[in-house]
Amino acid sequence: MVFTQTQLERYADVLLWGLQTARTKPFKAYDKVILRIERDALDLAEVVHRKILEKQWVPVMKLFPTPTMEKQFYTVTDQKQRRFIGPWDKSLYENANGSIVLSAPASLTHLKEVDPKRINDYLLARKTMRKIMEQREEKGLLGWTLCTIPTRALAEKASLSIKAYTNQIIRACYLDETDPVKKWAEIHRESQTIKKWLNSLPVKSLRLESSSCDLTISLGDKRRWMGVSGHNIPSFELFTSPDWRGTDGAYCANLPSYQSGNLVSNIKLVFKKGNVISAEAEQGGPFLKQMIAMDAGAKRLGEFSLTDKRFSRINKFMADTLFDENFGGSHGNSHIAVGQSYSDTYNGNVSALTAEKKRRLGFNTSALHWDMVNTEDKTVTAIMKDGSRKIIYEHGSFLH
Repeated sequence: MVFTQTQLERYADVLLWGLQTARTKPFKAYDKVILRIERDALDLAEVVHRKILEKQWVPVMKLFPTPTMEKQFYTVTDQKQRRFIGPWDKSLYENANGSIVLSAPASLTHLKEVDPKRINDYLLARKTMRKIMEQREEKGLLGWTLCTIPTRALAEKASLSIKAYTNQIIRACYLDETDPVKKWAEIHRESQTIKKWLNSLPVKSLRLESSSCDLTISLGDKRRWMGVSGHNIPSFELFTSPDWRGTDGAYCANLPSYQSGNLVSNIKLVFKKGNVISAEAEQGGPFLKQMIAMDAGAKRLGEFSLTDKRFSRINKFMADTLFDENFGGSHGNSHIAVGQSYSDTYNGNVSALTAEKKRRLGFNTSALHWDMVNTEDKTVTAIMKDGSRKIIYEHGSFLH
């Protein structure tokens, strides 16, 4: 057990706070909550399971495949097997009211030798399920959250001891606080203030500048900033899904990332008129090129995000996107995601946002969503609709 019993109780409390905060309509008795867990998350799963029952909700348990099973799935199967979706899955997703994922990977590299096209078969098929969940969330019928449990595989890839890795999670999630839920509620309120300020600005475009980046992003019509909504524990990022068509310039991710078992480091992307025209990486370059060729939207911008260092206590590479995209350190971080956009960044009735309306507004659609993190000291300038300029983020903090 990497956590004490007290820390497990606190972690579970924060997760249930996140689940309820993430849903726009309140939970009711007998609502169905999917609890998806990995084998090494059982200690936390037992506590979360009990707390779900105490809420008078109905837990639906789902176990992730082991690394061996997952590799077998991608290497032994044919395309029809990989694209199969059971009618029971569809029914479960259409009736789910909540989803909690307890991630505890026993391996980060077991899929390294798998043909990315085989992985893409599965991801493309699951777009239907993601759309069902997205539509339920838009109607306020579903809330979701997730977290990570430290494992030796994660610690090893992050070049940390299991104790140091665990301590990063404890600090990042405020499990060293007597009442971490109270702390998260405070962060939530402070973030709401920043989001309100950002959403009040008549922004036309944003320019991100650092030692290796010079990227211009068109914000797009009817957009809003989101974040610190309970969806991820931890989460300190404030993000939006811009109009992908107005992305131009260079972006570099200096923090490595693991994607489908592949380590990809020092990613360098060049955008022109919304599309990636050049994609390079110091390590994992061929894999990067294959992933952004997955579908038409995989080479387009789906998200732009900033993390304020005043909230995040994460200061180590964690080999886990959940933590790395919320890196605080000395300069905070910015990350972009190529691929799928977030429809809840639409500043209007999200449930009325049809596929055609998303297309007209420049919301991107893809089976991919890959977060790429830059932790350099940076300046983000907002270019207003009247042509004036205002720095909104500098030296790791929002300037509200």
